[in-house]
Amino acid sequence: MNRKVLITGASRGIGRSIAEGFAREKDNLFLICQNSYDSLSSFARELSDKYGIKAKAFGCDVGDYESLRQVFLQIEDLDIVVNNAGVAWLGLLTDMEITDWKKLMATNLDSVFYTSKLAVPMMVSKHSGRIVNISSVWGNVGASCEVAYSASKGGVNSFTRALAKELAPSGIAVNAVACGVIDTDMNRKHLSEEDMEELRSEIPMDRIGDPKEVAELVIKVCEAPIYMTGQIITIDGGWV
Repeated sequence: MNRKVLITGASRGIGRSIAEGFAREKDNLFLICQNSYDSLSSFARELSDKYGIKAKAFGCDVGDYESLRQVFLQIEDLDIVVNNAGVAWLGLLTDMEITDWKKLMATNLDSVFYTSKLAVPMMVSKHSGRIVNISSVWGNVGASCEVAYSASKGGVNSFTRALAKELAPSGIAVNAVACGVIDTDMNRKHLSEEDMEELRSEIPMDRIGDPKEVAELVIKVCEAPIYMTGQIITIDGGWV
């Protein structure tokens, strides 16, 4: 389709699957990650060769506005922004350090504001665009021992609904995809095999979600009628 798509947190998991999904659709990509630039660069070249598209990788902390602004100086046009970058923190709220809270909020929530602030003028100028924010079911209902993460994703959901109203007159749709338990490195890092199995047993579909399924949904959201905006779309196997 030759759309220009920016994806944060694109080096692994959900972000990587989303990138390949858009590449398969023949869209050109701007891919951002913080800690795996070499791997992301290799992935970008792989996508370019495999699908005949243009894919460019950037190393950037999306929770730092000035760093992200420098990336956007190299981007002239965007049709789609997928805010996928995120980190988790598990434990009692009283055990969480202030620095941990600030880092999580910067990555999960501040970055959504930053990318939107920088991308929206490009979209407004042509009266079209799509923003998809990757959220979580915990942003809908909250989770014990994941207070900060839940708060950040709840913020993403409210941000999504409010910005959708603000940008609707400009022909720009803003939606969020709220994920349940997805088989990602982040979940594997914070949850043991026993934890994952216990979660699986609670999911009516009786399995953990695949990042490719989230990617398929994100692409469908970007191809839905523009009248669909301000929605928090859940993909969780019927869990929550």
